[in-house]
Amino acid sequence: MLCRAATPDPVLASFVTELQAAAGFTASPLYLQTSPEFFMKRLLAAGYGAMYQIGKAFRNEESGRRHNPEFTLLEWYRPGFSLQQLMDEVEQLMTVVLQRAVTVERYTYRQLFQVLAGIDPVTATNDEWQHCLSSADVQCSSQITLSARDYADLVLTHIIEAAMPVACFVYNYPADQAALARIRPDDPPVAERFELYIQGVELANGFYELTDAAEQRDRFVQENQQRQKAGLDEMPLDEKFLAALQHGMPDCSGVALGLDRLLMIALQKQSIDEVIAFPLCRI
Repeated sequence: MLCRAATPDPVLASFVTELQAAAGFTASPLYLQTSPEFFMKRLLAAGYGAMYQIGKAFRNEESGRRHNPEFTLLEWYRPGFSLQQLMDEVEQLMTVVLQRAVTVERYTYRQLFQVLAGIDPVTATNDEWQHCLSSADVQCSSQITLSARDYADLVLTHIIEAAMPVACFVYNYPADQAALARIRPDDPPVAERFELYIQGVELANGFYELTDAAEQRDRFVQENQQRQKAGLDEMPLDEKFLAALQHGMPDCSGVALGLDRLLMIALQKQSIDEVIAFPLCRI
């Protein structure tokens, strides 16, 4: 769970601790993993094949009805799987865990906004975003300058999530939301990524994984630049992960699924605190 590097993704905050100087090691910062992704991909590059892991992950963010800074992830990787095949497998898992047939509707990111919010996220102007939000009684401060990505996030969280079908996959995300997914050169380009929502709760995030080390390094550098502009600390790059990509990672799809949130849904609970023995409020 301890890493010498951390994800530079500006929307993720890592916990940091300090390794004391000891035999053979100098004092240095260590980070609690926000997911086991980098380590698992190093194993994939070493030839370990399909794998899964259930373990703890940590994000230094606020606690709430769906969030706890320490949580449990199920993460798995399937060499040779397309993104659609992995979505099929996730759907099968939902049927087993929830003990009922679960049909997961599928929308592209663009379709989701068009159908459930009446706005095209690719072509929308600031005025159109503002009209969409105000029509749903969502007010934005005139003192804050919002980007198209900010508007899209507000529409997703304040309008679309409440209107979603019981279960749905959202896929083909905008290229600027690719994270560690490949970008497919459509018009416009899209990230080969999906998210699973059940009852409006985001449960899983899956990628057709980026294997190009040079492109991954460029993305990390760009994310650190975004962090710098936002006044956040830059994160050290995971050179061993990048070296593993350079060595060669097989084409694969992978997904991380929040087990605590899945338990909430399976047990019909309203708060993540109800399915964790020692959430932040009880430690």
